[in-house]
Amino acid sequence: MTFEPAPTSDETTVGAPPSPVEPPATEATRPSAPSRAGILVGAVALIAVLAGTTLFFAGFSLGRQVALTPGTPTGDAEAFQPFWDTYAAIIDRYAGGEVDRRSLVEGAIKGMIGALGDPYSQYMTSEEFKASLQGISGQFEGIGATIGTVDGTGAVSACTTLGADCRLAIVAPLTGSPAESAGLLAGDVIDAIDGASLIGLTVDEARGKVRGPKDTTVVLRIQRGLADPFDVSIVRAVIVQPEVETRDLANGDVGYIKLAGFSDRAAEEFDAAVAAAVESGQEALIVDLRGNPGGFVTAARDIASQFLSEGTVFWQEDADGNLTETVVEPGGAATDPSIRLVVLVDGGSASASEIVAAALHDRGRATLVGTKTFGKGTVQQWTQLEDDNGGFRLTTAKWLTPDKAWIHRVGIEPDVLVTEAPARPGDDPAIDAALRALGEEPAASLARRAA
Repeated sequence: MTFEPAPTSDETTVGAPPSPVEPPATEATRPSAPSRAGILVGAVALIAVLAGTTLFFAGFSLGRQVALTPGTPTGDAEAFQPFWDTYAAIIDRYAGGEVDRRSLVEGAIKGMIGALGDPYSQYMTSEEFKASLQGISGQFEGIGATIGTVDGTGAVSACTTLGADCRLAIVAPLTGSPAESAGLLAGDVIDAIDGASLIGLTVDEARGKVRGPKDTTVVLRIQRGLADPFDVSIVRAVIVQPEVETRDLANGDVGYIKLAGFSDRAAEEFDAAVAAAVESGQEALIVDLRGNPGGFVTAARDIASQFLSEGTVFWQEDADGNLTETVVEPGGAATDPSIRLVVLVDGGSASASEIVAAALHDRGRATLVGTKTFGKGTVQQWTQLEDDNGGFRLTTAKWLTPDKAWIHRVGIEPDVLVTEAPARPGDDPAIDAALRALGEEPAASLARRAA
C-alpha cells in the first residue's frame, strides 16, 4: 500500500501527508542508531509522496519489516565520535537530575532530522506516528475538522512552526462531526489547546494535541475575525471521514464525483462510483480533487487507472537518479476516450491528487479546471522505530509526471483558470466552468443528488 502527508484533518493529511505514489515497497537500508541508545531501527517503511506543511498531504507505501544492523558504521566512526562523547558525558557526569535515556535518544533523532531543514522530514513520537497513520486511513479519533495554517493576516501559509505569523486554523469541519456540532467555522484560528499556548509547536505537535481518545474533551481557544477570543469545549469521537460524494449534473447527463482523500476505502468507493456512472449511460464526468490532501499511493494509481487503459501514471527518481515507472492497472471502467473528463483542482490539491491530475493531463485524458495545485513532488520514507520509540519520515526521492516533469513548489497549472468567487450561496464557478468545457449549460449545475 501507499499513502501520502495537504490539508490534513485535525487528525488528517498530509499529510500526512505526512504522506503517495506507487513506488515499489521500499525497505529501510541505513544502519540504525547504536544499540547503546536502545533504539534498533527495525522498520516498517512507508513511502509518502507528500508530507504537507499547512495542509497535510499524506501518501505512503507500506513496506515489509526489515531488521537493520545496529551500531555506528566503521566509516562513520570519526564523524560520530563527538556524538558519543557527548552522550557518554551526559550519562556519566550530568548532575542536574536523573537522566531519561529515552528522552535523550528522541531528542538526538529529532535534532538530526531537524538539522536537514526539510519541512517534509520529521521525527514523531510513538503517539504522533500512530496518529499520522490513523488519520491517513480515513478513520481517526478526534474532533473532525480539517486543519491548516495561516499567517498573521489570515492568509493561507505554508509554515510549519506556530507563532505570531504562523497560526493554526480550521479549514473546514467535517459534516456531522463534533467540530461542526460545536459551531467551529472555516477560518477560525486556534490560539490555545486546553489552556496551553501553541507558540513554538510544530503543526503536527499541535494537531496531536487536538486529537485524542473518543469520549474525552478538548478545549480550544478560538479567535474568530476581530471578535474577542472564546473557548469551545468539544468531546472527541471516532471520525469516519467521508471521502467520496456523487451527484448527477446537467439533468443526469454528467456525473460528478468528489474525492476527499486517497485511502484504500476511498479508492474502492471511487471505482464503484465511476462504474455506476458509466453503466447509467453518462458520457461525461467531473472529478473534483479540490482541497484533497492525498493519501495512499496505490489508491492514486487505481483511481487514475479508471480512466487510462495503459501507460505511465508517474515516475519515481531516487537519490542516485534512478527512475522507476508506475504503470496503469488494467480494467478501468471509463477508459473509453468517448467518455469526456474534467478534473477540478485548486491550491489544496496535493500529493496523490497531483499524481492523478498530472497523469490524466499529461496523457491527454482530462481537462484541468480551477486554480494551480499545491506543488509537492518529493517522496518521504516512513520508518517506525523498535521498542515504541516513535518513528520518522525522511525525504528519499522525487516523483515525476508521466512527461517526467517535477512539479515540486511549482504545482500544476489548470487548462481553464477559475478564480471568481461564488455570486450567491450554492454557486460553484468551477463546476460551471467544467460544464462549459463539456458543452453543457452552467445552469444545469443545479443538479439532483445521486442516491
